[in-house]
Amino acid sequence: MSQTVLKSCERCQSLPQKQELEGSGRLFLWLPLGHSYGKLVRVLGESGRDFQPLPQEQCVTVRLEGSQLGTFAADVLGALTDEESRATRVLFVLGDAEPGLRDFPRVGSLPQLVTMARSGWLVDMLAEKRITSHYQPIVDAKDTRRVFAYEALMRGFEPDGALVFPGKMLTLARDADLLFQLDLAARLSAVREASRLGLKVPLFINFTPTAIYDPEYCLRSTVAAINDLGIAPSDVVFEIIESDHTPNANHLKSLIAYYRRTGFRVALDDLGAGYSSLNLIHQLRPDIMKLDMELIRGIHQDPYKASITRKLLELAQQLGILTVAEGIETPEELRWVRAHGVDFVQGYLIARPASPPVSITPHFGD
Repeated sequence: MSQTVLKSCERCQSLPQKQELEGSGRLFLWLPLGHSYGKLVRVLGESGRDFQPLPQEQCVTVRLEGSQLGTFAADVLGALTDEESRATRVLFVLGDAEPGLRDFPRVGSLPQLVTMARSGWLVDMLAEKRITSHYQPIVDAKDTRRVFAYEALMRGFEPDGALVFPGKMLTLARDADLLFQLDLAARLSAVREASRLGLKVPLFINFTPTAIYDPEYCLRSTVAAINDLGIAPSDVVFEIIESDHTPNANHLKSLIAYYRRTGFRVALDDLGAGYSSLNLIHQLRPDIMKLDMELIRGIHQDPYKASITRKLLELAQQLGILTVAEGIETPEELRWVRAHGVDFVQGYLIARPASPPVSITPHFGD
């Protein structure tokens, strides 16, 4: 097995050092308006804190222990309006050092600082590689005993082994500017765990377009892991989450073009969850479309859902796009999508995500 040597992607593979937010130092706050600056100076004066006003820079420095950062920043949030808080730039510098050019990438918003001060558990989870994957089978709609693929679903785990579900991690990662690192960890876990478990069918992997600057650079470690593990690129399907796509259509197209050049397939996930489904189909021309579970849930009883889904399935068939119905939970839902030509199904009726995943799925006749 070959070992590929890569230059590290600093944005995706570096984590904030905990010492950056610990120890004694100064918090620099650059206010957006003179009015905001005056308001903060008054609040700090009344609080009795050790601070220094820098009126020419519309900046205030406050001496703090790192452990006080979260509480102090939350107090400042309470003194400013939401717009003022979002526009306030902050930087914590250890000791008495003055900010330099090397500190520029760490300058963020006041709300980001509050979140970062509270995100130590996620930084630890990423640093200690406590990210894993569970897998849910995607099966043939006509014969649910035939597993077509497995979707990799991110999970974290606490030091005591307790599972952490993705919603909590993703919400904090977005707010704390850790989405690049979490997305990379999830992609690498998906392929490495699949290889360790000996999964021999196609693998669906979610990715977040906004967590990738340049696919040639940001995705090289993911591609290298796939190659080093001996997984055929044609057996990997990258899912774009329709409800979470980047608003930059050209950026999204460049990601898809890169995946296709590298030999991977592309799926459009959560189709029907957002407002631009038809445009995305036209722009991205996916190999596979996954119908959102909210569209599928109770479809046999809802004429609106049924009408929309019927048209999407007809469109996919005309364009030669494979389809997956997500969130199948009842035999009635399965019968409806099967009768209207869906290719594959996925959901709790078939199997829940697990590690290792189920290898034998139930048979549901007509």
